[in-house]
Amino acid sequence: MEPLEVHSDNGAIRSTIWNCDGIRLGHAVSRATGERPSRPPGPGPDVVRLHFGLRGNYSFTYRQLDRTFDLIGGHHNLMYSREFNIEVTPHSPELETFGVQFPRDKFIQFTTGASDALQRFAESVLEGKNILFSEHWGAIDPGMEQVIRQIIHCSYGGDLKRLFLLSKSIELLVLSADACSAPPEPVFLKTRSDKERIIAARDFVNERVDNPPNLSEIARTVGLNEYKLKRGFKETFRTTVFGYLSEQRLQLAFEHLRNSEKTAAEISAELGYASPQHFNNAFKKKFGRTPQSVRNNP
Repeated sequence: MEPLEVHSDNGAIRSTIWNCDGIRLGHAVSRATGERPSRPPGPGPDVVRLHFGLRGNYSFTYRQLDRTFDLIGGHHNLMYSREFNIEVTPHSPELETFGVQFPRDKFIQFTTGASDALQRFAESVLEGKNILFSEHWGAIDPGMEQVIRQIIHCSYGGDLKRLFLLSKSIELLVLSADACSAPPEPVFLKTRSDKERIIAARDFVNERVDNPPNLSEIARTVGLNEYKLKRGFKETFRTTVFGYLSEQRLQLAFEHLRNSEKTAAEISAELGYASPQHFNNAFKKKFGRTPQSVRNNP
């Protein structure tokens, strides 16, 4: 599916939409010209929306819930209302979001016999209540980010693509519900500024996957001491800085093996591994198969 770019007085939105079995998936990157509020088109009527804010800071007012949320990039939640009217105010130049919209009946079908929290949410959906799955917006961890990137870069076609998108939609639903259902831990990051710096640290790591920065360089770049960086990163993304970097490098390697002609040795060198053998061992531990097997059987 080719992305569509729409321009307006408020900026531009580049979006891609996928459909499978009535489920609608969407990825959007918007560039704002200021902090003017806008009313983006909502999902179709009577759908459960799984929402991921990948990058950027914004606030939005959800009229059906009569609430306003002030959010920093790297969050997710489930929501339902028969109508969906929101007003979004960007607080950073670029926003990236991803969403999955489940028709109400299909969502009920998927959640029958699921966790207690999902079943309670499904019961409210059946009753037509306007509801947010969790008061605690979950943080997007590497597992969720990986699934979202797999969808965005999906190279399958036909029925195989339909099955892939269906399975990944359900996987995201499970991961999000599980994360939002977990009891909240004591909060270490107390201020919005510190949270923004942790998001900036994640973005900096993503920009340097092929030339990984060390902890002191990341801390210096985002203006945090190393202790706060480590604690805050673990609290926000449920993994260490090094663990996150390792996940990103291996996922990027997997995509290179499927979508390029580069050899495993070339990919290993580009991503900064000490040796091809070190890369091979880390790849096999993560995916349960060798890099060469991915190249031969993507």
